[in-house]
Amino acid sequence: MSIKATNKFVDFVKRFGVYLCVGVVVLMVSLAFGITALLNGGKVLPTGTGQLKFSLPMENASIVKDFSSTELQENETLNQWEAHLSIDFSAENSNVFSVLDGKVTSVTYDDLEGSVITIEHSDGFVSKYASLAKDVVVKNGDKVKAGQKIGDASNTAGFEAGLGAHLHFTLTKDGTEVDPNNYLDLQNK
Repeated sequence: MSIKATNKFVDFVKRFGVYLCVGVVVLMVSLAFGITALLNGGKVLPTGTGQLKFSLPMENASIVKDFSSTELQENETLNQWEAHLSIDFSAENSNVFSVLDGKVTSVTYDDLEGSVITIEHSDGFVSKYASLAKDVVVKNGDKVKAGQKIGDASNTAGFEAGLGAHLHFTLTKDGTEVDPNNYLDLQNK
């Protein structure tokens, strides 16, 4: 009678091969999310269920004051240091445009922020445009398209009066301020 030699490695793969494959797939997916988080400053950016194409809120604009949630920036008007959870834009042409399709949820005016338009978009995004001229071209309840003019940049925001005419742009995702640099194509600004 002959005894057949068995290869322990082959037996192991036959018994546990499915588990090995699943483990490799889980490891690869975990690494992909980890690398994405590292490339995006330590956070994984939400992508939602569809692909959203963001437009710029102003044409040929310069960033006067950039978004910063961790480094304090000086607000010369208020003479204080603060986080700046928005981007301030300035341009020769004062036209301001919606960054995505959406619905205007409020049009307000106060001495602190000036004229403000808030637009609700899909995937939990809300855009807020402050320091606009008083004569905005949309009203509460209007549906707007990406790239549609909604108003003009101005100097109505009292808390940033020292910046002159500009757009104070805020973007939120699911109720939390997010860095618009992660969504808008601002490479040349």
